[in-house]
Amino acid sequence: MSDIQMLMDMGFPKEKAERALEVTNNKGVEQAMEWLLAHADEPLPPATSAGGDSSGTATESGENTEAAAASSDAQPAVAKSLKCEECGKLFKSQDEVEFHAAKTQHSNFSESTEEKKPLSEEERKAQLALLEDKMRRNRQERLETEKKEAMERERLRIRSGKDMLEARRKMEEQEMKKLMDQRKREKLESQQARDRVRAQIEADRAARKAKDAGEITVASPTSTTTSSPPAAAPASGTTPTKPVEAKTYTTAKIAIRMMDGSQLVQTFQAGEQLAAVRLFVQLKMETVNATFGLMTNFPKKVFTPEEYDMPLDKLGLVPNAVLIVTKAP
Repeated sequence: MSDIQMLMDMGFPKEKAERALEVTNNKGVEQAMEWLLAHADEPLPPATSAGGDSSGTATESGENTEAAAASSDAQPAVAKSLKCEECGKLFKSQDEVEFHAAKTQHSNFSESTEEKKPLSEEERKAQLALLEDKMRRNRQERLETEKKEAMERERLRIRSGKDMLEARRKMEEQEMKKLMDQRKREKLESQQARDRVRAQIEADRAARKAKDAGEITVASPTSTTTSSPPAAAPASGTTPTKPVEAKTYTTAKIAIRMMDGSQLVQTFQAGEQLAAVRLFVQLKMETVNATFGLMTNFPKKVFTPEEYDMPLDKLGLVPNAVLIVTKAP
């Protein structure tokens, strides 16, 4: 808000407000207001003209003064102020009337021969105190409004940050759920593949048993009673040896060396796919979109994308193995 507008809001005419700021060299509203209160009863001085027209202006003003004196003798009643018929308040200028009408919604004004009395020293001080109090209240209200606006902006900023954190958390939960669902699906597919292989083995075994039973029936004659010769006795100096049975492992203990030098150890099922180990590493790295590879050092082998779908026992990682996490090529 400009200084002129503030003075006009306090009830001063625009011309006097501009004149007060000009006289006080635009040093602020307070000094302009003190000048206006000190010169409230004085008419607005005319604007100064160039030096070359000063004599002519003085002559014209003298003539105007004489003409005004002559006319005052001729006219007994002269309007000295404007009066509000609704509240009885006197005004010196049309600007004051317009300001009063805009402020109070009064519309009945008339000219009056009464002269507006100048303010006494006590009234001037009281009005100055009222104006200062009004300015102080306006300043306080403006500060409170700015404080409320700042608090509202901070509240919106905090709320926006919380919303962003909540959205990020939900997105991470959704990504983790997708990974878990993918792992469950892969485990189910692996289990179904193992079941199919097991069923095929059982079918082959049953077929082989049936074939062996048919061959024995055909080979044993019904008409002869000759018994087969006894089996030859083993040599006296040798001891029969048992065939070595291959041990079957159901679990695979995998040691995983991370890129930062740390090591993880986890036990998996022997029939689980290598993709389950990769998913375990992803979860430990806490990075959903991490790209890396797996390899063994002895013998040195880098697993291809096709081998991630193969079970651990087929890849030779049972019962124990060491895998190294490498950067993706």
